Amino acid sequence: MSTRTLQSGYMHWAKNQRPVRYHLASSEVPHFALGQLALRLADLDLTGASAYRYAPLREAIAAKEGVPPEWVVAADGTSMANMLAMAALVAPGDEVLVEQPTYEPMLAVLGFLGARITRFERRAPTFDLDPEAVARAVTPATKLIVVTNLHNPSGAYADEEMLRSIAEPGPRILVDEVYRDAAFEERPRSAVHLSDRFVATNSLTKVYGLSGIRCGWILAEPKLAERMWRLNELFGVAQVHAGERLGCIALAHLDEVAAGTAERLARNRALANAFFACRSDIECAPMVHGITAFPRLLRGDPQKLDDLLRTRFDTSIVPGRWFEMPDHFRIGVGGPTEIVEEGLARLGQAMDEYA
Repeated sequence: MSTRTLQSGYMHWAKNQRPVRYHLASSEVPHFALGQLALRLADLDLTGASAYRYAPLREAIAAKEGVPPEWVVAADGTSMANMLAMAALVAPGDEVLVEQPTYEPMLAVLGFLGARITRFERRAPTFDLDPEAVARAVTPATKLIVVTNLHNPSGAYADEEMLRSIAEPGPRILVDEVYRDAAFEERPRSAVHLSDRFVATNSLTKVYGLSGIRCGWILAEPKLAERMWRLNELFGVAQVHAGERLGCIALAHLDEVAAGTAERLARNRALANAFFACRSDIECAPMVHGITAFPRLLRGDPQKLDDLLRTRFDTSIVPGRWFEMPDHFRIGVGGPTEIVEEGLARLGQAMDEYA
């Protein structure tokens, strides 16, 4: 009987929680209303025909990422991008080295593919990417290294020097970059610019508030990209064409879509950092980049704290058990500032009551 992972426990949990008003469990910015772009129905090209490897979308993604179009593989969000990338790179029994803690669906996909998973540690409280820890964990059998940048759940940023140091010599490195654009101050390039050993995944979800159009992609050297396109013919064959058209329109208006996001995140990170600094019952490095933080609760159980928040305070967090660290919890500060500010206040009230 197969023992492969056949589901993502975290994704099922996250999608089936009762909605709350102060949603600190959210890991993205507010949804962007595409109607603000004055779309016409004709812009969606509703002919009923799909568009195989739709060139305008590949070209738009390539222009955003500064790569040739032949390096771009379209996918239905970052989740499918990660699935396609890992399925093209990993065979059953292959050794895959994954950061710890990490985003649970990454482990679920590798389990489904039958990979043999090994780990290297990203140490609290900063969770910085440590090239020496990677080097110690790599073996001659390692087929792939998997990291997130910005790190999920902590938001830690790995600069180009850190990334280069784990690239050569060695196996390929898959970098989930869905939070990368939230490092507005750094304006980092995709890791694929550093070496063709890198494969990167991304989408318009977390930083641009466009999860509904499922516009995701993989960046990889052309031979590997072709392998991923061919693999996708087993799954969706082609993306929904109206969604592709919406992706092109959004990419053409990214400055408008992201207007105010950098400033809002800076305000919200400052609120979170002030909250962390005044609490003696949590340990957390100050937020510098990104949307998420991953504090350690020094006393008590974050799962029970989340239960209390949801039932009594109309607020939510993500218990750290979903990231292999049950004494931590993830919060997101991408929402409207007034929601984040009140959510943090309610989190503090719940922590006082729980204590």
